[in-house]
Amino acid sequence: MLFPLRLPIPEDVLEIAKTLEHAGFEAWCVGGAVRDTLLGEANSDFDIATSAVPEKVRELFRHTVPVGERFGTIAVRTRRRHHEVTTFRHDVTTDGRHAVVAFGASLDDDLARRDFTINAIAYHPLRHEWRDPFAGAQDLERRLLRAVGVAGDRFREDYLRILRGLRFAARFGFAIEDETWNAMRRNADGLRQLSAERVRDEWFKGLRTAGSIPELVRLWWESGAAAVWIPELVRQVGAGVPAATTEGSPGVSSAGRTDSLSGGIGTVTGTRASGEPRDPVLLTTLLCLVPVTVLARLRASNAEIGRAASMLAGPSEPESPAPIAVRRWLAAVGGAADDLIFLWTMRHGIPPVWATMVAEIRHRGDPLTRKSLAVNGADLQAAGIPAGPELGTLLDRLLSLVVEDPSLNTRETLLARSHTLRESRG
Repeated sequence: MLFPLRLPIPEDVLEIAKTLEHAGFEAWCVGGAVRDTLLGEANSDFDIATSAVPEKVRELFRHTVPVGERFGTIAVRTRRRHHEVTTFRHDVTTDGRHAVVAFGASLDDDLARRDFTINAIAYHPLRHEWRDPFAGAQDLERRLLRAVGVAGDRFREDYLRILRGLRFAARFGFAIEDETWNAMRRNADGLRQLSAERVRDEWFKGLRTAGSIPELVRLWWESGAAAVWIPELVRQVGAGVPAATTEGSPGVSSAGRTDSLSGGIGTVTGTRASGEPRDPVLLTTLLCLVPVTVLARLRASNAEIGRAASMLAGPSEPESPAPIAVRRWLAAVGGAADDLIFLWTMRHGIPPVWATMVAEIRHRGDPLTRKSLAVNGADLQAAGIPAGPELGTLLDRLLSLVVEDPSLNTRETLLARSHTLRESRG
């Protein structure tokens, strides 16, 4: 690959580089933005590597945030945006999870501690010079992922690099160089040392960015990463029934059935049908046999774990496309309805026929929750019904009535029915 004469660097990044250079320090654009721009992807989130130590960076700029100062990283704010400025560094000690770094290194020293050659390319935004000591541009052209230096050493310095490599390979459709791949597999057991939060972030990033989710799943299994962190992950995506992946795991999907994933998931490339970005919680629920367990292990938020639990709690689809059946289903599953429609679509490759009825029901505003009733607890108490468990039970019974027949949802009708229901119970 021939380097372009210039990269389109945002003006705010140029301002940071000029300030550093005028103060006598080196300033180079590095990392993912350089890589992505060379691959033809638009990117304005450029990071800067500099010979200035963090204290000097903070002195030179008015608005800074010490996002990782002990590792040399200061976020500099210009034009309402933050860009990371990191001091040239080299590793003093590493344990596969944490590193102690020292400053005073050269640019080449700094590039030598990076994970993959495609991420070890530097561009000087003012002099338009390139630095590529590990032939990363050649690997970009060959669509090859290769570790910097000795692959095993790079992974033992930080085992998270294995997961990053899987993510890059699935995102760009790159092959993984043999020595790098073998080192990933040999060192997969070291992934146990990582924090759940770091693994979760990589798994979620992989799901969001993979050009092919089946390829991402394959790489996690064949590298050994899935066996360590997500043994509930299906082994195959695109055809057949997901196999049980651990001893003692049931050979059923997360919805309690042996669903095939031969439909839409094999062709997912970037967005949901609505145009929204990929949702990693939805995809984890789709791809894992026991998604709540997986999300809890990866220290997902309570809200994320709760979403997965809600998808599994209710019926996955209505009994029929009829309006009454769809209203019953919507009332039963509540806020999980859209997630369940997405999962059904991914499993079958097309939207469910009853999704049209869901849209019609929502458009009409048919009552589906207590809040949508024409009466509330205060109304019933004013009508002589005492507060207590009976009141809640009565509201639920009124809701069941209007789900069956939305025309009953008037104040007068529901107040009359509430007394009738109480009398029938008495």
